[in-house]
Amino acid sequence: MKIMTPFLLTLLLAGCAASSGSSDLASKQPVVPGPSILTPIHSANFGIDQAELDAIKRAMQAAVDVGHINGALLLVGNSKGVGVLESVGMQTEAGIRPVNKDSLFRIYSMTKPVVSVAAMSMVEDGLLSLDDPVSDYIPTFANLQVIDPETGATRPARNVMTVRHLITHQSGIVQQPFAMNTPLGPMYRDNFPDVLTGPDPDAAGEAFMAEFNSITARELATRIGRLPVLFEPGTAWHYGHSTDVLGAVLEVAADKPLDAILQERIFSPLDMNDTSFWVPPQKAFRIAEPIYGPMTDNTKPRAMLAAGHGLNASTADYARFALMLLNGGSLFGEQVLDAGTLQQMLLPSLEDEVSRQYFFYGDAGDWGLGFHLQPIADNSPPYNFGWRGIGGTIFIVDPTNDFYLLYMVQKWGGPADTPFNSDVAVRMIYEAMQN
Repeated sequence: MKIMTPFLLTLLLAGCAASSGSSDLASKQPVVPGPSILTPIHSANFGIDQAELDAIKRAMQAAVDVGHINGALLLVGNSKGVGVLESVGMQTEAGIRPVNKDSLFRIYSMTKPVVSVAAMSMVEDGLLSLDDPVSDYIPTFANLQVIDPETGATRPARNVMTVRHLITHQSGIVQQPFAMNTPLGPMYRDNFPDVLTGPDPDAAGEAFMAEFNSITARELATRIGRLPVLFEPGTAWHYGHSTDVLGAVLEVAADKPLDAILQERIFSPLDMNDTSFWVPPQKAFRIAEPIYGPMTDNTKPRAMLAAGHGLNASTADYARFALMLLNGGSLFGEQVLDAGTLQQMLLPSLEDEVSRQYFFYGDAGDWGLGFHLQPIADNSPPYNFGWRGIGGTIFIVDPTNDFYLLYMVQKWGGPADTPFNSDVAVRMIYEAMQN
């Protein structure tokens, strides 16, 4: 198997503490397990021998032993089955239940690819177009202004913000932590609750907590639409609330809440019965918790259906999503996306005229319609694709070498010198395959 180690950077992803939905569709659906995708196969199918597996697990265990994480899980599979399924540690500091394939993780920004796939399935069905103005769905974007990052002066935007700009993070919409050194950051702070982290109820006060718990995706998008953007849509890449606004667009286009859209278009077809915006009480014992990280209680429903960062999922569930992508848009006869649509999502969007000033990977790789595109070798195609979550999780899909990878953990902040994290997971798997 000819594989080179990919160039991957440690980056801060915008995420939000797992949020709730306006309905509990996922918990009310009858749970009918689909065919297993976790059939064990020998790791040699991926060019990985037992000594390499042992080394990977020792490195994972080291992060537990030094007290940086409670536990973690690493999975590598393809349509034939799973050749790597290594777990270490416990779900919580109490150490009652080991981390396993059914442990529930806050996947934060790994919500974004799920929502992007749902958006493209709606494009296929003619419910929206990538070139639709965002203002067709969220009217406050009709009079878009661009802010001068130095002076704070605003002027009318020359470009119309479209759905495509939201999916490619080229909208000009940012997020408070990424804009506090510009005049736009304080505007975000003052116009809506910071949904990046859950506030301390005792310190925040009743009024703030009431707003934090009651603001919806459409209201958040409406407020963002009243604010200027950092740059002309389509001229730069910048992480932020773009996918949160996309979720509101989908709700308007489909005339139903986001949880219902995801249930209908992704979770039900893929039998992802453990993926939801909040965890029902009967599943709470499966929640993995961090040693480090301001992660909120993901069992308490909130009004926000956060398209950018709100989902919880098990490894087994997200593996079904990843394998569907590896299979070209289908799983066990269920077609979530046409293969051609998925190929469209994997086309680079950072053209020469699009600034990479804020792109997490600098000059490396590119960005598609909802996925990172990172080189497998050197700094050129072919790419793997996927995305991360600020809680430490990552998934990648590598069609060239026919595998997908998931690393699931709960850690936000804490010591930077951890012996094992998502970058190390990807690097060690590629190196093992290469050897």
